[in-house]
Amino acid sequence: MKLLIIIPTYNEVENIGLLINEVFKFVDDVSVLVVDDNSIDGTQDLVETISKKDERIFILKREGKFGLASAYIAGMKWGIENGFDLFCEMDADFSHNPKYLPEMIEKIKNNDVVIGSRNIKGGAVQGWSLLRNFISKGGSLYSRVVLGFPPVYDLTGGYNMWTLNALNKIEIDSIVSEGYCFQIEMKYKGWKKGCSIVEIPILFENRRKGKSKMSSRIFLEAFVKIWGIRK
Repeated sequence: MKLLIIIPTYNEVENIGLLINEVFKFVDDVSVLVVDDNSIDGTQDLVETISKKDERIFILKREGKFGLASAYIAGMKWGIENGFDLFCEMDADFSHNPKYLPEMIEKIKNNDVVIGSRNIKGGAVQGWSLLRNFISKGGSLYSRVVLGFPPVYDLTGGYNMWTLNALNKIEIDSIVSEGYCFQIEMKYKGWKKGCSIVEIPILFENRRKGKSKMSSRIFLEAFVKIWGIRK
């Protein structure tokens, strides 16, 4: 099974090279696709330089800042076109620790979706303010209520692994959400389509370097838009 790790970037030159190295410390028989939204800090140049030395690394350059959801969808489509069977979403800022990849790969053997969860026993968040933690946990609970309590406790989290079978069932071209509501819609549709889903506990750490692109507004916007995906 060919695994593609999809990492969206926008101005992540401080993190991306270090993260790719860290990924290959834990799993070496994988490929990494960086989907870059026209970074102006040299992210593209750095990834291109690394990719020339390592055939496991690819870059998809986009001509604008189109956002996280479209970056993941573009990456998944690229992976499907290039013969990959498994797809992992990963943030570029080290909040998704690569050390969990081996366990995710083991779990995906018997499931359609594996979620790195902050909200089950053993999962946690480190380095967040009380407000941000409350919004995140409250958002997942609120989403579960609105969507009829799917068996997923971390609906908003972005560290997820999907099989090709799951993506085919979901029909990624049908995804309408942007921002972090994208994560909710993907998991909800996977559940509705009968995908087998398992969560593993992770420690979600605050970014090591660079500037966060998250805001309370982004979370709150997702809570309004979630009503549009319920069926």
